[in-house]
Amino acid sequence: MWSYHLGISPLEALWVVLSAIGIYVAFFVLIRIAGQRALASWSTLDKAIVIAFGSVLGRVVLGYTPTLAAGVVGLATMFALFRLEAVLRRTKHGAYLSSKPILLMAGEEVLQSGLQAAKIIEDELYFKLRQAGIRNFSEVALVVLEPTGDVSVLRRGELIEPLLLRRITDRNSIPAYLLMPD
Repeated sequence: MWSYHLGISPLEALWVVLSAIGIYVAFFVLIRIAGQRALASWSTLDKAIVIAFGSVLGRVVLGYTPTLAAGVVGLATMFALFRLEAVLRRTKHGAYLSSKPILLMAGEEVLQSGLQAAKIIEDELYFKLRQAGIRNFSEVALVVLEPTGDVSVLRRGELIEPLLLRRITDRNSIPAYLLMPD
């Protein structure tokens, strides 16, 4: 009767929940392995691939014959996981759930170690500088790959509050003359 009216049995609903949790965890781990760069600006091909991934993942979560009920269960599970992650991020161990910002440039110096850690090539960095309206390296104070995958370009002119640089990798590479005194 349950399956007849809702299109899914309790056991099938459990499998949808477990599949959604498995896909969520796998996606989280793969993004951590690939780095924040995987979340940065996408090309047209990247967008097409993400749409294809979404289709494949949807089929994995919902099973062989998706039903409305299976879709609702899968969607509710994903939303619950997003909410759980948001709650966990607010705890004292929440920093482990997000990547650290990566320093890509300090002053006029391009930090190769940061580019390697971020899996970014110099041409992509230069593209981001151009997007920020940078015309020459002397205008740059800092360039940071944020945990969201966005690239922040801070210009010279005003001293930078050190608290804004919390959790940034390789902070010791930042020239003291760019920072406000502690």
